[in-house]
Amino acid sequence: MDYDIFTFLGFTAGIVTSLGFIPQLIRGYRTKKLHDVSYWMPLVLALGMLLWLFYGFIRNDIAIIAANTFGVSCNILLIGMKRCYSTRDDS
Repeated sequence: MDYDIFTFLGFTAGIVTSLGFIPQLIRGYRTKKLHDVSYWMPLVLALGMLLWLFYGFIRNDIAIIAANTFGVSCNILLIGMKRCYSTRDDS
């Protein structure tokens, strides 16, 4: 694979945007409360990132693949945490 300045730019953009999920995941894990997080937001984001992931595979672009794999994982984790912690709140 040939890595150039554009690949570096892609990785940098992916890291910066992916870091946006970390505070919400940490807060949700610590408080065990995600009632203020909609199911729709992470679901729509995961779908969009999944499409970007497929695009990355088609283009064979490692930066797109890496960033969106992480993003989809974070959104799935967020949905799972919300479901798990919402169940606890109801009981």
